[in-house]
Amino acid sequence: MQLNFVKKIALTAALALSTATAVYADVIDDIKERGTIRVGVKADYKPYGFRDTDGSIVGIEPELAKDVADMLGVDIEYVPVVSSNRMQFLEQGKVDLMIATMTDKPDRRKVVSIVDPNYYSSGTNILALKSLGLKEWTDLKGKPVCGIQGAFYNKATSQNYGAKIVAFKGTAEAYAALKAGNCAAFVYDDSAIVAKTKDPEWAGYEMPLATIDDAPWGLAVQLGEDKFHAMMSGIIIAWHKSGRILDLETKWGVTNTPFAKTMNEN
Repeated sequence: MQLNFVKKIALTAALALSTATAVYADVIDDIKERGTIRVGVKADYKPYGFRDTDGSIVGIEPELAKDVADMLGVDIEYVPVVSSNRMQFLEQGKVDLMIATMTDKPDRRKVVSIVDPNYYSSGTNILALKSLGLKEWTDLKGKPVCGIQGAFYNKATSQNYGAKIVAFKGTAEAYAALKAGNCAAFVYDDSAIVAKTKDPEWAGYEMPLATIDDAPWGLAVQLGEDKFHAMMSGIIIAWHKSGRILDLETKWGVTNTPFAKTMNEN
């Protein structure tokens, strides 16, 4: 499947990537000399990036990262990151590329080089017990709500709706706190919440509110890596044109999103 996709991406991104060997070689010399590309991905965000039963990191974004490795002809090292450290890992050179469910925000473009076009999109919602009967965002006023450190929607949920955010480093801790009753809800990306509601272990929970703040996700390289940035732009275009992201959504049990369908059609 990987080889078939490499052939497809070569065709759909021919214009962008036709001079890859000549133009991009100076940017990716260190990756090729190392023989490995290090990609920052989530390891706690099913189905976009999570640990399989054997401990290996799998999911939609790790598969996209593997496509990049295959294009460069190198091995891949998945580096687990969380919202609070993913940009720092890229800044500090701990990873070469970051594909980690990051919402594209203007302030983040000052820290890392977010590649256009965006590759994905999601909005903000909550996971909560059905028995609580939450219907409106204002129902969160005065209630403790679990969140993830570094997530942009914590501030909005607190300031706009009066929730008392209890921030955790990772999703495992947040989900555990929710299950333990330490939070009335968990504010997070709707894409991940939908997947969680399909898990039998969370049968008593729901995503009860209208999704807000739908925003695109951006993968990133270090600031100043203009040629690597351009190469990644061509690859993202190819993902959309070839239907690669639609295929991965289907493979990992995600209903094809309006964003992915629109990008494929355009």
